[in-house]
Amino acid sequence: MISVCDVSYSASLQKILDDVSATFDAGKVSAILGPNGAGKSTLLKCITGSLKPDFGTIWLEDRKLDSYSLAELSVKRAVLSQNTAVSFPFSVMEIVLMGRNPYTLNGNTASDIEIAEETLDMMDAWHLRDRSFPTLSGGEQQRVQFARVLSQIWDQREAYLFLDEPTSALDLKHQYQLMELVRNQCDERALTVIIVMHDLNIAYHNTDKSYFIQNGIVKVCGASKEVISADTLSEIYNLPPHYAASHINFSA
Repeated sequence: MISVCDVSYSASLQKILDDVSATFDAGKVSAILGPNGAGKSTLLKCITGSLKPDFGTIWLEDRKLDSYSLAELSVKRAVLSQNTAVSFPFSVMEIVLMGRNPYTLNGNTASDIEIAEETLDMMDAWHLRDRSFPTLSGGEQQRVQFARVLSQIWDQREAYLFLDEPTSALDLKHQYQLMELVRNQCDERALTVIIVMHDLNIAYHNTDKSYFIQNGIVKVCGASKEVISADTLSEIYNLPPHYAASHINFSA
């Protein structure tokens, strides 16, 4: 479980997060939603440990997040950032095997390679394994990077998976595939999954809990199928209710 307690964060004299509290449970997929610039990615970075809050505390299980070393965190959580630039001509397989680095000191083992191959196959990217990563399309790169983070926590139960806009460059088929995989892995391994996203339909149908952030403040939180509503969207995004309702498919 992750607990965010009264967290605030500022940058360039501007408050990005303002007294945010939230709880993320094992075996659940949670969404962080809201307009551009609301503080979603900043909150995720604080939760992953890449940013240190100005005030407040983040608890990972029964310890404060800042008490963990990077080595400890690397085997407990995996992070897919919104932009993961790679300029060197690493092969796809080399990129995915980077997810196994926390477990090896002297090169990858046969087991690491098997895990990398399996995660690539699950992301419909096995055929890309020998390609140079920078030559791939944006969607192909996103699938490969997801295979990397999945391989990082592959043999861990009750690990943590943090995803920032994981479906943004994917076509419909691969959006569905990725979210099905997230759901299955969450259920099978009791993962705690936190996803920053803009696609409200995906959040409505594929997440358990949603937090809506506006101007750095959590305005609404609760079960996704309860809080992702025309009224909430109208309030958070400043939209007419009929227009907000037209952008969500509330059917099963």
